[in-house]
Amino acid sequence: MEKLAINGGEPVRREKIFYGRQWITEEDIEAVADVLKGPLITCGPKVSEAERLLEKYTGARHAVVVSNGTAALHCACLAAGIGPGDEVITTPITFAASANCALYCGARPVFADIDPGTYNIDPKSIEAHITDKTRAVVAVDFTGQAVRLDEIKEVCDRHGLILIEDAAHSIGTSYKGRMVGSIADITTFSFHPVKTVTAGEGGAVLTNDDELYRKIVLAHAHGITHDEAEMEEAPHEGPWYYEEITIGYNYRMTDFQAALLISQMSRIGEYKARRKAIVKKYDEAFKDVPGIIVQKEIPESDTCRHLYIIRLDLDRLTCTRREFFDAMSAENVQCQIHYVPVYYFPYYKRLGYSRGLCPVAEEVYRGIMSIPLYPRLTDEEVEDTIRAVKKIAAAYAR
Repeated sequence: MEKLAINGGEPVRREKIFYGRQWITEEDIEAVADVLKGPLITCGPKVSEAERLLEKYTGARHAVVVSNGTAALHCACLAAGIGPGDEVITTPITFAASANCALYCGARPVFADIDPGTYNIDPKSIEAHITDKTRAVVAVDFTGQAVRLDEIKEVCDRHGLILIEDAAHSIGTSYKGRMVGSIADITTFSFHPVKTVTAGEGGAVLTNDDELYRKIVLAHAHGITHDEAEMEEAPHEGPWYYEEITIGYNYRMTDFQAALLISQMSRIGEYKARRKAIVKKYDEAFKDVPGIIVQKEIPESDTCRHLYIIRLDLDRLTCTRREFFDAMSAENVQCQIHYVPVYYFPYYKRLGYSRGLCPVAEEVYRGIMSIPLYPRLTDEEVEDTIRAVKKIAAAYAR
């Protein structure tokens, strides 16, 4: 048995690799530079071009690009009419923004449990948490795998709820042949640097509903309109005139961010194919490794995976997750944990949330760990990651 690097052995590789990394090309840089050299670096034509591109790619009727994925979720909740006294159901295994977006509107997040195999929100748990205060469901495509959209949509339709699909992880994923972005009432994307495509930061809100689209547009741009048909006061003083007709925010994307997104989108097929190839190698490598559980995938989801999660079966290992994590780092494969259950955080405790709300999520959280997955990852780096996981699992096997 190989001696672990953390115990003085030779690491599997000499240079450290990380769980995620952007891939910026010369074409990306040129696209951004062209905008920076031009007259409009914000509120320019690249923003509209990016929106039309997202509509074409996803099949959604409307897309609005915004400053980041959190802003996208906030706009989605505002468009859905969520306010004080309302409840919004979401998953605890997500980034905090999936729940915080309800708090921004004065509503209360309610946490439903997850499926123990896919780690996505469980439709049955959603239904069990619906009350007369429930207004919407924020269903998160965790790791990029689509949630059970048909089942969740049926629950939402039956109870008169808005379905917001938090697709921060899942641009490029399709569900039953339809692209994510065109299915839920509202879908949100994130273009953070570790996502499949990046705008530096940035996000988008997509919908097929004309009225929701109008509300999203107002929410992301100060609640201001230049459309005379929407204005409430008359006469209009001149072409400079505009009106604030509702409260809104400055969540606009810049033109140079939009240019980067457009350039990145030209390679999304390549990025998706590489991610799928790496996931296939990992799945094959880990399927029979004692102490390692592979995330399950529903057949309806053709997944563009953002994260690759291994789950440690701690009953079959002599180490803790922290010890496994540190051993991976010593082998020069730096992992990450996605995510701490949202209601574990002190802020949520002060709001009255406590541990024990979602037993499956809490059990899954104990063992999950994200290993490197990004398109620029070489075959050698993939093999080094596999070797590190197997080496450590063998060393700590019961």
